[in-house]
Amino acid sequence: MNISLKNKKAIICGSTQGIGLATAEELAMLGANCTLIARNETALKDAVAKLDTSNGQHHNYLVADFSDTENVKKIIENHVAKNDVHILINNTGGPPPGPIIEATEESFLNTFKQHLICNQVLTQAVVPSMKREGYGRIVNIISTSVRIPVANLGVSNTIRGAVASWSKTMANELGQFNITVNNILPGYTKTGRLDSLIKNIAASKNKSIAQVENEMQNDIPMKRFGIASEVAAVVAFVASPAASYLNGVNIQVDGGKIGAI
Repeated sequence: MNISLKNKKAIICGSTQGIGLATAEELAMLGANCTLIARNETALKDAVAKLDTSNGQHHNYLVADFSDTENVKKIIENHVAKNDVHILINNTGGPPPGPIIEATEESFLNTFKQHLICNQVLTQAVVPSMKREGYGRIVNIISTSVRIPVANLGVSNTIRGAVASWSKTMANELGQFNITVNNILPGYTKTGRLDSLIKNIAASKNKSIAQVENEMQNDIPMKRFGIASEVAAVVAFVASPAASYLNGVNIQVDGGKIGAI
């Protein structure tokens, strides 16, 4: 099975922490040249320094704020003017937790821009290069909420569903060019995002953080939270040559929590 990414060039968004950073580390270990995108330049420098270079890779970073779509467009267009891209990992932190009935119009609009519109801008920029190279992997890190909404994540549930529909449509259009588009659906994974959700639930239900964690883990067949590297390993496979006929699907990495077949 060929999972080597030697000589492949990857862009990984939201890659200074959590699943994004773990994905960059995994792709680099498989030989990819990684370009990290985030808004914190200091954190980007630290992240790039951690990446494997044993295959002679050259890693770099781009500073971009996903709340500013014009900024993202300018940054990515400047990058692709000088660099080929084979792999795009769309990954952006979700909005604050909370009931959907309490969500503001601004929250929906901002999240829509940060996720779906930025995905669109990035994809439009890299696809010409993928067509020339005859190899493209677009992987979107979204959420199991596209299958079953997650309690207390009203805005996120809504926008993640839109991204899943966008992704399937894009997969249908780009498959003929050997460009695949797939979604990874992480379940409860030990990241800062999960910590924030647990604290919010604990406060709203007047429970301890330990109580909430135990309840959430008991609802998972494996009885534990995932870790970022476990999600990243699946992302890396989907980005590899071995996944050449995998297109337009949602892959759950959730320890079996989603009850549907």
